[in-house]
Amino acid sequence: MLVGLRLQNIALIDKLELAFEKGFTVLTGETGAGKSILLDALDILLGGGQSSVGMRFLRNGSKACQIEATFLVSSSVKSWLTNNDFDVEEDELFICREWRLKDDRISSRCRLNGIVINKQQLCDLRPLLIDLTAQGQAHYLSSSSNQLCYLDRFGGPNLQKALCNVKRSWKTWRESAVALNMAEVKWNQLQKESKNLKQCMDDLDSAHLDDPSEEQNLKIDEERLVNAVRLQEGIAKLLFSLQEGTDQLPSLIDQLGVCIQELQIISELDPSLGVSLKKLLGLQETLQEVNAEIEQYGSFLESDSSRLVEVQERLALLKRLQRSYNLDLSQLICRRDEIRDSLTVDGSDDFLKKLAMDEILARKDRDYNNNILTNFRRSLAIDLEKKMMKYLRPLGLSNACFKVQLNKSEPRENGVDSISFLFSANPGQSLKPLIEVASGGEMSRCMLALKTLLSQVDDSSTLIFDEIDSGVSGRVSRAIASTLKELSTKRQVFCVTHQPLVAAVADHHFCVRKVVENGDTRSEVCSLQDDASRRKELAELAGGDFDEARAYAASLLDKKAA
Repeated sequence: MLVGLRLQNIALIDKLELAFEKGFTVLTGETGAGKSILLDALDILLGGGQSSVGMRFLRNGSKACQIEATFLVSSSVKSWLTNNDFDVEEDELFICREWRLKDDRISSRCRLNGIVINKQQLCDLRPLLIDLTAQGQAHYLSSSSNQLCYLDRFGGPNLQKALCNVKRSWKTWRESAVALNMAEVKWNQLQKESKNLKQCMDDLDSAHLDDPSEEQNLKIDEERLVNAVRLQEGIAKLLFSLQEGTDQLPSLIDQLGVCIQELQIISELDPSLGVSLKKLLGLQETLQEVNAEIEQYGSFLESDSSRLVEVQERLALLKRLQRSYNLDLSQLICRRDEIRDSLTVDGSDDFLKKLAMDEILARKDRDYNNNILTNFRRSLAIDLEKKMMKYLRPLGLSNACFKVQLNKSEPRENGVDSISFLFSANPGQSLKPLIEVASGGEMSRCMLALKTLLSQVDDSSTLIFDEIDSGVSGRVSRAIASTLKELSTKRQVFCVTHQPLVAAVADHHFCVRKVVENGDTRSEVCSLQDDASRRKELAELAGGDFDEARAYAASLLDKKAA
């Protein structure tokens, strides 16, 4: 339950500290006095509103503002704190949010027991702390999706478990369906392109492409083979000079042999010439190696002369493939490998069959869980209809009829059900959608009845109503007062009201007033502790501080005491 609220520099409030107790608490005051500021403060503190709302809340002339609330910790809140790695050392929970204005920009920070908490965490924690029904929120009942959420909340933990199974199975099916669809699209595209792909594959396979540098090597061979005649002539001249020679010009090898022979003779006379002899001998060995290499090269020229045609044909094939597919040789090799993989693995029948089977199994599991959830909701709908009528009759709707209509829709994350709350306020009128036939007061009473029912299954301890009794007569106001009072025996209940009948039955009464001092406007909140102050406030609500109103207010308090 909410036990404390502290505000500083919030709207018309400069500084305020309030303590609350269990039971039924009302807030009264003139329109515009600032009653809703307290509820708005709780709302924004627990993650409601936009990030810029702090600028609207900041009191004129202030550079910073703060909201702090204190709650008694329930078992469900303790579990949430533990699961979210917050320490649970005290029986009280402190949530504080502050805003600071600097250079026309406002920043905010929220803390839970002194530790920074983000907005998503606040939104997750909020339902465990309060259930706020703001002004006009009764129209939330007009939305089919909201109606379905209310029905699911009425189902409590058991339905939430079934809903979790539906969400899990829907997600699994969705992933399987997407994977299958993508594979089928890819396969269909491949089928459309298969003729071209297979032709490309045949061309590249038949070309036996393996070496990205083959083209460069072939060009070297071609250059050599094209110049084979000139090379043969040169080789012949070289060999002739090395081996044959003429009478006038002996061969190079013969001349070197003569030089070596002579140097051997004279080196015996002068051993210092032995170094030169060794060099000549090395030169002779090198010359013989060169001669052998040239001979081998010349022989190769003669044996490979027919290869020129083969090389030129191979080069022509490679150039044709490169022009046809606008790829160089290394890219052609990669393209061939990609086509081979796409035709033999990703688009295979076995692969598609496996994905199709996965989708079928996931769909069966999805439909199975959807069926369980639908049956659960049908049973809940009947129970909700009966209990809603039980609470609507005392609220001045004794002739009303309420029905929950379930229709089947396309599978979604929350099942296959769409819902419509049907309503009739008077005998002889057919049931129609609630939003079409219910007045504002009837809509508010439907919301109150629904929230009363939900309070029996929800974990939230504190229920807050902002003028839930607006637009109703005195007799209905008394019925609403009785409902709120009964509800407060099980939950802490707050209500902003203008109805003296509602305010009179409260356990605790706060009055909000607007005060103007020295041209400055601010709101004050007073706790009305004694009967005299409450009689005066009830008289103001009843029409003013005159004898009849005071007598009426006194009678209301007397009936409460009785």
